[in-house]
Amino acid sequence: MSLSRWGWNSYFEALWSDGDRGNAVPARVIAQQRRFWRVVGDFGEGWAEAAGRLRDAADGGAEWPAVGDWVALELHDAAVAAIREVLPRRSQFVRKSPGKKIGEQVIAANADVALLVSALDGDFNPRRVERYLAQCWESGARPVIVLNKADTCEDSEGKAAEMERVALGAAVCVVSAKTGQGIEELEKFEARGDAGAAGLIGSGKIDDREQTARRIAASGAAGSRRRQPRKAYHDDA
Repeated sequence: MSLSRWGWNSYFEALWSDGDRGNAVPARVIAQQRRFWRVVGDFGEGWAEAAGRLRDAADGGAEWPAVGDWVALELHDAAVAAIREVLPRRSQFVRKSPGKKIGEQVIAANADVALLVSALDGDFNPRRVERYLAQCWESGARPVIVLNKADTCEDSEGKAAEMERVALGAAVCVVSAKTGQGIEELEKFEARGDAGAAGLIGSGKIDDREQTARRIAASGAAGSRRRQPRKAYHDDA
């Protein structure tokens, strides 16, 4: 399994080469379930837990793995591998830590492009999208506004123009997951790097129109209502 399929590039290669990580191998976190992380790499795919040194470092303020992170992984005979280190992130989406604890929680990392999906139906709300645009810019990812359900809207061009007035320089794409309208244009943005859509975090590179349409339909099925992302990284390549 090629690391480049999952977003490994010269940036992470340079980070990896800059340190001595012994027999550890690079891997990407694609899902999280409590104290276990699903990881992929040249070795294939499997589950991992935090190594003792990572737990000790986290107590001192080091980063804890999040979906989308690249990590240094120890492979051994046990069923579960061990994560030794989290590589520095290029971007990160954060939210306030749950409960009374003051701080931030990273919910996704290393997305180059953020797709904000808003439906062209009765729930169309440019101001709501505008609030999330600021969060995208702060994350380090480049936002792209995706207006879905063009097949149900008689004035999609007018609504696109309305959205462009609050887009803060972000591109606006009008698509229909049902008919495939605009999907080819959208793929151009996704082909430039890892992309995350509202409801789908660190989605990987898309290789065909049907897969793109299916993912946009899933993320925009409830209109433009923002949902907390699921803790999973999707690659449909």
